[in-house]
Order: sequence, then structure tokens, then C-alpha cells
Amino acid sequence: MTPEELQAVRDRVVPDVVADGLRVLFCGINPSLTTAATGHHFAFPGNRFWPVLHLSGFTPRRLAPAEQAELLDQGLGITNVVARATARADELSADEYREGGRILTAKVGQLRPRWLAVVGITAYRTAFGERRARIGPQDRTVGGARVWALPNPSGLNAHWTAATMAEEYARLRAAVEEEAAS
Repeated sequence: MTPEELQAVRDRVVPDVVADGLRVLFCGINPSLTTAATGHHFAFPGNRFWPVLHLSGFTPRRLAPAEQAELLDQGLGITNVVARATARADELSADEYREGGRILTAKVGQLRPRWLAVVGITAYRTAFGERRARIGPQDRTVGGARVWALPNPSGLNAHWTAATMAEEYARLRAAVEEEAAS
């Protein structure tokens, strides 16, 4: 894909992968230009979402971004805090995050997933005014769903390896399964 082709999709909105009553709705920060160009979430080659989702046990095999619709069979979905595509998340304003949080709250209320998993602690903090939030389960609900803040799977997030991210995602998976069993 050429730089010109990527720039042509700037600000494009990528459709969510959602259904009513999901087990977990994963919520990215916003679509990358690669995601906007392909129409597939977490499509940038350095993004670790798909390998981490598999390593954590959420999917029986590593899915490719083009197979994102298969998540629905697992009771999983994908949305974003901010809908418009950018080259980098730092192009988004705090106001966009806060408005995205309001839109996300309404969306979650309508779709009724059991869990909302925000993949990016800074995005979660800004969107919901939770300045001291840490990775892990949150005390609040959003739109009636329990909330878990997860590390951002971007390759730029050097604080987390795929293995340590998978451990945190697996903690969420265990909580989801425990809740379903009770």
C-alpha cells in the first residue's frame, strides 16, 4: 500500500464487528490507516491484537484481520473509542476521547455485552475521566457492562510483550468464564 493510498483513507470510519449480547466487546483506541484501507480491525502488521487474542485462549487459533467476523462465533466483537482513522493515536484530542466515551456508553447499552475490554489504558482514562485507572478490572460499568482495561496491542507499546499481554488478556478470559459458570 502506498503512502498516498494510506493518506486517502484518513478519517474513514471502519464498521464495528458486533452483535447483541457478546461475551466481550474489545474496544480499540481508533482505527489505523491500514485498518481503514483494508476494513479489518487491528490490521497494521506490527499490531499484536490477533496473536495475543489467541495466546490468551480467546480464540482456538490465530485469526488474521480478514477473519474478524469469526470473532462473533466466539461471542467476541470489536469497536473503537474514536471512530475515525488516523496514522497515530496522538492525533486525537481529549475532546474526541470524551465524546467517544459517551458514544461508546450508548453503544454498549444498546448491544449489552457482558464485558467491555478497552485496549489502551490512556484511552480508557481519557474517555471516562478515570485518571488513576490501572490495567485490569475496573470498579465502574459502562452502559451496563463490566469493564476491563487491557494493554494496547500496538507494536509501539514496548512496555508489554506479546506474552505478558496474553497473560493479562487471559485474566479477563478467566473472569468471563467464571462469571458464565456462576
